[in-house]
Amino acid sequence: MLRLLCVTVLLAQALATPPGSGDRLVRVYGDLATADRVAVIVPGADTTAATFESSFRRPGGAARALLAEADRLQPGHRLAVVAWLGYDSPATVSVRALTDAAARKGYAALRTTVERLPRVPVTLLCHSYGSAVCAGARVPGARVVAFGSPGLGDVRVPDLWAGRGEADWIRFVPHIKIGVLGFGADPMAPGGGARLFDAGPGGHSDYFRPGTLSLRNLALLALGRTGEVTLEKAARS
Repeated sequence: MLRLLCVTVLLAQALATPPGSGDRLVRVYGDLATADRVAVIVPGADTTAATFESSFRRPGGAARALLAEADRLQPGHRLAVVAWLGYDSPATVSVRALTDAAARKGYAALRTTVERLPRVPVTLLCHSYGSAVCAGARVPGARVVAFGSPGLGDVRVPDLWAGRGEADWIRFVPHIKIGVLGFGADPMAPGGGARLFDAGPGGHSDYFRPGTLSLRNLALLALGRTGEVTLEKAARS
């Protein structure tokens, strides 16, 4: 109990929202004190505290869906999940969503959060705009899983997985960077250094939908069972 209290207090201190900051919220699902692995869900644009728990499309609901899938795949697992809205998520339809300015302001906060977690393997599950936060944060030793990503710039992530649903509109976003606009290289592109997982037929907000191949693969990555992940079709050929 004391250990759990200490971890909770340290995490709360790390995530304290400074005066004048935007709409932020971080919650833990599962038991950090006994966890042997931790997944951190980093959401993309249009994420707010008000909708945090509303469905699997939002970080809190996604965390619950991930744990339920982990329960199905590996009963008795010791995975804990942190749903992390530790940066000011931009609106999808806004100029802020076209630049990495908001992401840059989240780099240090994400690193600090991970530093305060138990010393166990950490997997960052990074959706859409959140993938720019994860890549730029350069969290030492963390596995980065980018899905529905607009691009990771020129950052080379040592342990990178990437996936994109067949119906995800993000595929039509130009993967360029001109001045402050855009996010650069597509992590799904050949030669990008990522291992590609099959995200199934879903759309941009379907990655944590219960019963899907994408959720299964995300749970396997969080559990460290990389050899069982279904690879994207191009990666298999």
